[in-house]
Amino acid sequence: MLIATAAAPATWGTTYLVTTEFLPAGRPLLAGVLRALPAGLLLLAIVRVLPRGSWWWRSIVLGTLNIGAFFALLFVAAYRLPGGVAAIAGAVQPLLVAALAVPALGERLRPRTIAAGAAGVAGVALVVLTAQARLDALGLAAALGGAASMALGLVLTKRWSGTGAEAPPPLVGTAWQLVAGGLVLAPVAFAVEGAPPTLDAAAVGGYTYLAVVGTALAYGLWFRGLAALPAGATSFLSLLSPVVAVLAGWLLLGQALTAVQALGVVTVLAAVLTAIRPTPAAARPATLPPPAAAAVTVASARR
Repeated sequence: MLIATAAAPATWGTTYLVTTEFLPAGRPLLAGVLRALPAGLLLLAIVRVLPRGSWWWRSIVLGTLNIGAFFALLFVAAYRLPGGVAAIAGAVQPLLVAALAVPALGERLRPRTIAAGAAGVAGVALVVLTAQARLDALGLAAALGGAASMALGLVLTKRWSGTGAEAPPPLVGTAWQLVAGGLVLAPVAFAVEGAPPTLDAAAVGGYTYLAVVGTALAYGLWFRGLAALPAGATSFLSLLSPVVAVLAGWLLLGQALTAVQALGVVTVLAAVLTAIRPTPAAARPATLPPPAAAAVTVASARR
């Protein structure tokens, strides 16, 4: 289960490569819509289950937090911050999830988790930060807001998924969230970026990959894993996304991998392994069965 869940952020890490090599430039919100909405409709066609009762509004809330608001905020961050700075701000998400899981899910915030969170942020900084990095207050606020939006969405997904007879299986809930998030994001994308451009075969292939593999499959694995695993520890798997993005650029695009970046990769992997290592308390099933980080974010695609 853990390995399958880790495959989701690893898959999101390939978004950087696909975006830079195949998709039209300057259309991050369009990419978000064409990832979320077709993927959600595909899963909905497979599960053929519509929300019932409170899950109509819950799906909208979760889809907005995990998909719609997340992509919109990261769009602002991507245009006002270097990708490395935005990725570092996003790396605080596991710590936010761990903190929110204490009152919402009854999970314990262990010193080991805090140390792993700090190491994860440091590791991502080594992987993606450049000497030309600059700070912008609005961009930084947007990046942190995107991380907070996804963290809150993750915790609420886990909490709500364990309540009531109407609670959906993970794949069903994933479909609802993706459709809702795509519908929320679509008018924002049209207002900000205008009508979609004409797409060539490479762009169609890139969007298809992101929708089917990077979203439908990846989010299905992600939500299924988070339904069974502790939210605080599992959220650290999202740190794998920028690591895979850098390694994919090195292996497939011939980009340089410096010694500092290699040290960052090792640091991130150590932080993830430390956070997910079970303890006697964490190894027992949670009383509440344990939901958007993130794709590689728009920010990483702008690096």
